[in-house]
Amino acid sequence: MELSSILQPEAVRVLNSLTSKKRLFHELGEIAAAVYHLPQSDTVESLMERESLGPTGVGHGIALPHARLEGLEQVRGVFLRIEKPLDFDSVDRQPVDLVFALLAPSASGVDHLRALALVSRTLRDPDICAKLRANDDAATLHAVLTELPTSEAA
Repeated sequence: MELSSILQPEAVRVLNSLTSKKRLFHELGEIAAAVYHLPQSDTVESLMERESLGPTGVGHGIALPHARLEGLEQVRGVFLRIEKPLDFDSVDRQPVDLVFALLAPSASGVDHLRALALVSRTLRDPDICAKLRANDDAATLHAVLTELPTSEAA
């Protein structure tokens, strides 16, 4: 599984600021509706329901909200960089400026977990996060997230 198969270029955005976690979920729902043709209200409701189980802010300014949705055929992603970090009740109590939301089919056990692990590994890389935070162009952000690491020959 590769991020390029999960994240469409149109699902990457830079936002100036958001007033609340609820507003963030509405933005994610709007993007999912526009790019993946998912019902906005279902997406928002599913993300909020999952968040009520415990915050998905994983620390270091990163949040990984995720939800399962009926009618979705494969795992999809939405990435947001927020210029003014948002309070997200993260584990380290730091505000969030990088958000990668994952939306998975309701019956996708392993694929959802693989995608979550892939996104988590990618955003644990301090160099990738630095590049994401240094760019305002959505196409550049998509390229940073989806470029495959090159292996050096011995």
